[in-house]
Amino acid sequence: MLAPLALATVVAMVVLYPWGKASPTSVVPQGTPVHASISTTATGPCLAQGQVQVGDQADPNAKPCLTVDLSMTDGPATGKPLRLTVPIEPSTPRFAAGDAVVLAYNGGDANDPQSFQLVDFQRGTPLFVLAALFALAVLVLGRWQGLAALIALGLSFAVIALFILPAILAGENPLVVAIAGAGAIMFIALYLTHGLTARTSAAVLGTLVSLALIGVLSAIFSAAASLTGLDDSTSTLIGSLGHGIDARGLLLAGVVIGALGVLDDVTVTQTSAVWELRRANPDLSWRELYRSGLRIGRDHVGSAVNTLVMAYAGAALPVLLYSSISGVGLGALLGSEEIAQEIIRTLAGSVGIVAAVPVTTVLAALIASREPAGYLSSTTKAVPSHP
Repeated sequence: MLAPLALATVVAMVVLYPWGKASPTSVVPQGTPVHASISTTATGPCLAQGQVQVGDQADPNAKPCLTVDLSMTDGPATGKPLRLTVPIEPSTPRFAAGDAVVLAYNGGDANDPQSFQLVDFQRGTPLFVLAALFALAVLVLGRWQGLAALIALGLSFAVIALFILPAILAGENPLVVAIAGAGAIMFIALYLTHGLTARTSAAVLGTLVSLALIGVLSAIFSAAASLTGLDDSTSTLIGSLGHGIDARGLLLAGVVIGALGVLDDVTVTQTSAVWELRRANPDLSWRELYRSGLRIGRDHVGSAVNTLVMAYAGAALPVLLYSSISGVGLGALLGSEEIAQEIIRTLAGSVGIVAAVPVTTVLAALIASREPAGYLSSTTKAVPSHP
């Protein structure tokens, strides 16, 4: 059952990949990132380069500016001092002396401050340290299986970066690309982490069925709710590309990819539970395995659904806060494009998670009950092949 699906995934990736096409670039100038270090900062009136204030002429209602002295650590003017003026707005980051920052260089005269714009902080070191701590924790607890999980995680990111993103940017249908990419991630992550076993295959089947259900429900209800997918980030993407993109398909692609991680957790847990029940009592029939596994699944599904809801709520928190102060009624708030998108993401994904429990449990029970007792093994060992 799985071999044709795996082959179809590979064929779809080969067909959808933008072979020979140039990588699209933004039509909106973004500037070249340049690293710099802030030496001093001062708050005062907003003055142009070379302009000075004579006497007390400042407008008391005018917004102040932050004057920043810095030196570039790379780029076309490495080591040279630079002074920039940044208007202080509620959305402006609070820069201070000693901060390592990123400038955007527009390609002009490197000696002209107008060629640079202060845009962000450097975050490479803390991100690297946190990633190292994460990898260490996984290796300490999981050992060889933890190493396999880290490799699978890296390969999953590679599928996203090297296939899903280029294919969508090249104009392919985002939902079709996401389905192919999610299939590849699922096969890679599950089999690499848990081994090429009947147990893993049951989890893969359960994940496939649940993902299909999530995709169908999302497509039906996003169309019924007339969702366009044109939120702020998608509108910015379209503006940067300079041409249209299937915004609703991009929305559905995000639903599929976002639900995949939670589904993997649910399906692997259910199959592991059924196999351990079979190991504990090899005389259990598939119906008894199913009933026992389903009782375990009921406890798991509540927390899994809550995990998905909280993940989407956390990602949409700024939208929720903005909508709550808009002064419109609850019905209009829930029916707005941004909130309705998150509702459909959450509910479609939750239905898929709920369905994954009985679907995966019955598949695991049917397969495990036919597994000879001599071939049953722990979750960390591969099951030997047999007729």
